[in-house]
Amino acid sequence: MTYQQTLDYLYARLPMYQRVGAQAYKADLANTIRLCDMLGNPQNSFPSIHIAGTNGKGSVSHMVASILHAAGFRTGLYTSPHLKDFRERIRVNGKMVDKRFVKAFVQKYRDRFIPIQPSFFELTVGMAFEYFREQNVDIAVVESGMGGRLDSTNIITPLVSVITNVSFDHMQFLGDTLEKIAAEKAGIIKPDVPVVIGETQQGLESVFRQKADMCRSEILFADKLFHAIDFRLDKMTLKHSSMDIFRDGINYIKQLISPLAGNYQRKNILTVMGVCEQLNKQGFGLSPSIISTGIKETVKRTGLAGRWQILSRNPLTICDTCHNEGGMSEALVQIATTPHHHLHFVFGVVNDKHLAPILAMLPRDATYYFCKPDIPRGLDAAVLMRDANKAGLKGESYESVQAALHAAQTNACEDDLIFVGGSMFVVAEVV
Repeated sequence: MTYQQTLDYLYARLPMYQRVGAQAYKADLANTIRLCDMLGNPQNSFPSIHIAGTNGKGSVSHMVASILHAAGFRTGLYTSPHLKDFRERIRVNGKMVDKRFVKAFVQKYRDRFIPIQPSFFELTVGMAFEYFREQNVDIAVVESGMGGRLDSTNIITPLVSVITNVSFDHMQFLGDTLEKIAAEKAGIIKPDVPVVIGETQQGLESVFRQKADMCRSEILFADKLFHAIDFRLDKMTLKHSSMDIFRDGINYIKQLISPLAGNYQRKNILTVMGVCEQLNKQGFGLSPSIISTGIKETVKRTGLAGRWQILSRNPLTICDTCHNEGGMSEALVQIATTPHHHLHFVFGVVNDKHLAPILAMLPRDATYYFCKPDIPRGLDAAVLMRDANKAGLKGESYESVQAALHAAQTNACEDDLIFVGGSMFVVAEVV
């Protein structure tokens, strides 16, 4: 098979949740365990960091990987989904997995996949672990796909477990309350493995503490421990400080995240600091200068894209992968504080999204350009427009994301703002 034929096999023959939804979801780890057993359990060949959460886990994963790379560690990074290129999912020191490896892996094991019948995600997890073993990585940063307890990545025993936050998403699989969703994400907490929680959320702290107590795992709430940190560039130390120093810290964070301009990255950086704290307890020696360099060079070192990314400045055009209530809420706050005359919103979603709460929070005075991401799971633009109109949003539907963006660019004045979001798959078509 050629590389393209290999991709066609992966996409066509294996159920892929990002494309087809629920039919690709496996509610247990049996397939992943069988697959990795067949591969000789490559996940046991390297230390790892496991990162879950509703929002921010991709950004945190990329920042942590960048810091470890800056510190001189040969670093694997597994994330999902990809925006443009399948190989974005599997990186070593920021470099995407070699096409030859993808092709050879599928050719070597294709016949042995048949009795296992893995999903697309299960197979790519196994592929990533095999690649990291082959590449002899010093450590791998592994982002969970959905939830945590039953996610295919949850067969690893990491050095540190990380849960960024909890919001409503994938409720048909994870539960219809934040407590149930939190319990699923708490499933990545392992016996005697420290866990970092990014945000202390009302009603959820006890969920994580109970699971950590059961596992005898040290638990660190990053926003509590680092609520007042001296982040100043010349003296970046992990310590409690006064509220005056905390204000200095916020200013430093603004400087530090220049390549990651979303305001929500402040929360993610605190989570990253918590991870670094735990790694340093295990002898990693991540100095303030290394942490600073790693965060500043995240985009350069890992290729992270689609997070409050500026596509154009005339008119100002920004995209963000926000796709659930929590993520959209953060984006809307930043939109409101971004100077502009009128908002043009290119908006598309997937067809299993719990849409009503998102529509309810969107601004009524914007002009909307409804579109369907180019995947089978995308919600028809006309259906989206109908539901949005009922919710008081005004706009037209378009045959594609690019057509919607072109219409917004045509209609927008110089001092307007164009925002592209609603789904990672919409953003994937514009970055």
